[in-house]
Amino acid sequence: MELIRKSGNEHMTLQQYKEVFYLTFPLFEKVEMVRHLFSTRAGGVSQGIYASMNLSYARGDRREAVDENFRRLAEVMGSTPERIVCGKQTHTTNIRLVTEEDCGKGVIFPTDYEDVDGLITNRPGIVLCTSFADCVPLYFVDVENKAIGLAHSGWRGTVNRMGEKMLQAMKNAFNTRPEHVLAAIGPSICQDCYEVGEDTAEAFREAFSQEWEQLFAKGKAEGKYQLNLWEANRRILLDAGILKDHLAVTDVCTCCNSVHLFSHRASQGKRGNLAALLELVS
Repeated sequence: MELIRKSGNEHMTLQQYKEVFYLTFPLFEKVEMVRHLFSTRAGGVSQGIYASMNLSYARGDRREAVDENFRRLAEVMGSTPERIVCGKQTHTTNIRLVTEEDCGKGVIFPTDYEDVDGLITNRPGIVLCTSFADCVPLYFVDVENKAIGLAHSGWRGTVNRMGEKMLQAMKNAFNTRPEHVLAAIGPSICQDCYEVGEDTAEAFREAFSQEWEQLFAKGKAEGKYQLNLWEANRRILLDAGILKDHLAVTDVCTCCNSVHLFSHRASQGKRGNLAALLELVS
């Protein structure tokens, strides 16, 4: 598998376990307290527009195929689908404190919660899972208090500072201090591929004021702009207290790599979902 890479950011590692190809951050591989990954399209059993590692039950794929895909991805983590907990993503900044009682929700069992785009826990052996097809995955590892967080942040989550709210939720729950957190911004749509309209641009003008010009480039058409979600989230996390050398930004765009990664924009919505997984192991 050959991926198109963006220069200047952390070079994510492409790995393989049996049939499954996935991406990891060297930043997290340096610590032994977590397992993590970001899935690709390769290594599953789904067919057609979902080929092959689709991790969504909500897009029309066969349930049996998605079950097997989750089983394979859980095996990469040294776990089982019964230990996975999924969000219920609707572009909010709502965050759920995950406990043992949540295990299997979103895979084995339906979720009994709505509107959850962030998950946090300090319980070892629980695999947090969030879904993507261009939006931004945010990973958090509190190495001092042994706690983790995983979030979904599209443009709405970003403009409402999901990363900052995740750190606040972890502080409230686990006494997390940002200077002891390793964080990563995962594969998602890059600035070159992400054209937005005036409404989205105006929302960022209000939220980021003087920083706005560093987040946008002129679009290909009148009234259009190229939005840099990676840079917006990087600034949010640094402003919230994450140390520069504790923060990794992906070099992989989902839209540039739509052959290997699901991209809503590249496929015009005809696609499956990728997944970010994060587990505390000690």
